[in-house]
Amino acid sequence: MPGRGKHRRPRTNPLTRGVVAAGTGGAALALPLLAATTANAAQLPQTAPATVARTAPQVVQPPKTLTYTVAKGDTLYRIADRYDVRGGWRQLYKDNRTAVGDNPGLIHPGLKLKVRTTEADAGEKKAGATKSSTAAKPAAKPAVQPAAKPAASVAQATQASVTTYPDNLDGWIREALDIMARKGIPGSYDGIYRNIMRESSGNPLAINNWDSNAAAGTPSKGLLQVIDPTFQAYHVDGTSWDPYDPVANITAACNYAAHRYGSIDNVFGPY
Repeated sequence: MPGRGKHRRPRTNPLTRGVVAAGTGGAALALPLLAATTANAAQLPQTAPATVARTAPQVVQPPKTLTYTVAKGDTLYRIADRYDVRGGWRQLYKDNRTAVGDNPGLIHPGLKLKVRTTEADAGEKKAGATKSSTAAKPAAKPAVQPAAKPAASVAQATQASVTTYPDNLDGWIREALDIMARKGIPGSYDGIYRNIMRESSGNPLAINNWDSNAAAGTPSKGLLQVIDPTFQAYHVDGTSWDPYDPVANITAACNYAAHRYGSIDNVFGPY
């Protein structure tokens, strides 16, 4: 490493300061004197190293525990979905098995449940998604605007984007029918409703623990009492893989009924 230059230098002739003789046998070669330049450069302040921005680690808030009093018409599935319980209704049932008992489909009004909600986490995720989508928008519009869509198409797209379904039997059936229409699966509201009321009385957590399927280890589950092998074989893409999920249960059962009977409308008894 070269030594640091002196702070004070003796006053010399500019010509003698500019060159130094280097031995080359008998001759002398005049070379530019670089030592002073190096010394001065060594005294210059060093540029601070670039600071790399580090993203602070995301802090995951622990679930908040609250006590929920069961109301008429409640199910574990609906409560878990309402409070965004991590692990869904199965975790809710696990946390309250002593109070609920052996049948998760039977909970009575007035029952106190311990609910571990993550609603705050879900709110943060939605807020983050909104910020990302806003930042992704271009700063300026393109010079050439695309041709305007027909008014009818815009109305249809707007209507489709805002379609919501109530979290009840009517909403589950209507959402299932919309999915079935896109997948080409036949069935009507009346046919689905009639079979649901016969099979489960509208309870999405209904389970049959006493028939031959249960004896074989595959009890019938959900609104339309579908066994797991049938649910998996006729599961409809885009729906949940949880057989207790109302919409997934309806669409899988209707898909099975379409293959075996032509339509759920043709089913009037156990199937």
